[in-house]
Amino acid sequence: MSKKWLLLFMSLITAVVLAACSDGGGNQDNQEDTKQEHSGHGNTNDENKEDESTDHGDHAGVNHSSSGEIPEGLKEAANPTYKVGSKAILTTDHMEGMKGAETTIVGAFDTTVYAVSYTPTTGGEKVTNHKWVIQEDLKDAGDTPFKAGDEVTLNVEHMEGMKGAKATIDTAEQTTIYMVDYTPTTGGERVKNHQWVTADGLQPVEGGEHAGH
Repeated sequence: MSKKWLLLFMSLITAVVLAACSDGGGNQDNQEDTKQEHSGHGNTNDENKEDESTDHGDHAGVNHSSSGEIPEGLKEAANPTYKVGSKAILTTDHMEGMKGAETTIVGAFDTTVYAVSYTPTTGGEKVTNHKWVIQEDLKDAGDTPFKAGDEVTLNVEHMEGMKGAKATIDTAEQTTIYMVDYTPTTGGERVKNHQWVTADGLQPVEGGEHAGH
């Protein structure tokens, strides 16, 4: 074989080898890209699962029902807007399934009502503007009402980590507070002796009697 043909043959072999390497590298790159793409989707799914698992809502750990035990010193309302035994419609959305539910008034009391902000004793994020706690739900409260900005200690367990927590008064109002029974609009068991709802969180059942006159 002449030198010219030998060089031509070697050039052809070299070209074939380079083409094969190029294809192999491309395939490898594609595989790496594919792996990275799938890995990225996997991370997204994990993040979504984490978001779903940690998104418990504002009222995780809420004790919807209570024993119906009335705090010591709490006085029954003399002339409540909604008398005990009457029906009303809940307009408040403190909890899922509450707004729009028909409720029965099982207790009406005159006291000072507070919205409070606090950090649970069990840890976690700060709870802001929790509604409602009353004068008798506060530790060593006495008879003198607190005002917005005052620091208090909670002595009630409406939510997990609430009892014993230090809280700041957001709002304070002397009014009638109600304890109610209702069946959530979202279904589930009937909630009994829920504490507390104000008159602003209720509306009359159409055509029903509600005034305590």
